[in-house]
Amino acid sequence: MKILIKNANLISMDPKKEKLQKDIDILIENNKIKKIEKNIQEEADKIIDSKNKIVMPGLINTHCHIPMSIFRETVDGLTTQNWLTKKIWPMEDKLTKEDIYYASILSYIEMIYTGCTTVNDMYFMQEEIVKAALDTGVRLEVSRTLMDSDGKGEQKLKELEDFINQYNNKYDLITLNVGIHGLYTNSEEYVEKGIEIAVKNNLKVNMHFCENSQEVEDIKKSYNVQSVVEPLEKYFKNVPLILAHSVKLTDEEIKRLSKLNVSISHCPVSNLKLGCGIAKISKMLEKNICVSLGTDGQGSGSNLDMFEEIKFCALLQKGILENPKVMPAYEVLKMATINGAKALGLGDKIGTIEEGKIADLIIINLEEKPYARPYNNIFAELIYNTKGENVETTIINGKILMENKKFLLSINPKEIYKKCEDIIKRIS
Repeated sequence: MKILIKNANLISMDPKKEKLQKDIDILIENNKIKKIEKNIQEEADKIIDSKNKIVMPGLINTHCHIPMSIFRETVDGLTTQNWLTKKIWPMEDKLTKEDIYYASILSYIEMIYTGCTTVNDMYFMQEEIVKAALDTGVRLEVSRTLMDSDGKGEQKLKELEDFINQYNNKYDLITLNVGIHGLYTNSEEYVEKGIEIAVKNNLKVNMHFCENSQEVEDIKKSYNVQSVVEPLEKYFKNVPLILAHSVKLTDEEIKRLSKLNVSISHCPVSNLKLGCGIAKISKMLEKNICVSLGTDGQGSGSNLDMFEEIKFCALLQKGILENPKVMPAYEVLKMATINGAKALGLGDKIGTIEEGKIADLIIINLEEKPYARPYNNIFAELIYNTKGENVETTIINGKILMENKKFLLSINPKEIYKKCEDIIKRIS
């Protein structure tokens, strides 16, 4: 199938091109971007006129718990540990495979609606999460999350290895990693086993890290170290590592992290809501650490609107540093696009709009929004004045999943809402 997008205000995120290209056409053939230039004269099966609209790469969410859509707004007033141990984990124990499937579908609908085309998940019953992704057409990175503090560690290792054998390199839209829940929820020996699986299968490791002060103390005590970075230096030297949160790091620890193969998934909204604090993202970027953005699960992050994360990311750093010059708008956009792709090992496929790359892109319409007119700085508009609901069209892998805010899926969203409401009533 050929799709021709006409007359776009293109923000390609391609470092070889101008940051903004006006009146540009984009030709998509099958799942690839075939041509980017003015006034393309070529027949297409579908023509989309994007005059006065913004076309940009789909947003990439590098830390999420996809089935946690049903736990939206359950955290208010609770610390992270109390919320997990007293509320979430007891409810999760009651979830069935069908529950995981429908809760995942709900999250994927939300992603498509708000312009997120790729997500990195950490959860369990991962086969259902994959099935839901295939049924909706979103791009997913996924694992069976490892944790042995509940005494079921060996079972989870087997589930992970079975999952890798069955799903690794099988689908274009699905990539795998090894998800280690965290250092504080895993013994030292168990972490080593997870890393062995990652090395054996040439996979990245995805892990929560230093989300709050209690976690820092737990790591230091469990691993008998002075710094939380020591276990990473000891075990993760040669393993690509995505660290979610990383709120409680000193400047010296950030410097040490920069010498490892590490990227950071910054989740500002969730970190604020849980009272964890604000990660030193500006310092990490200064040390050339790849920083991307994540929403966390909706239980703590409320929603999967990546534009909300973009805005909070920029504002928080300017505020705590008392410096309006930090976090320029275009640099924050990189965190939500190409940085996310690089963190997931997909930088050669997605994250920018370039000829030959996969067509994961979104079309944004701010034309009739009084809060976004006039355009004085289009990049600042995207950072501070754009919301997920302004995404008009979402294309993933060359397939239109939403056009003019209408879902082109066989799934009925209202039926999914009802199923998810029934699930949370049953397990609460």
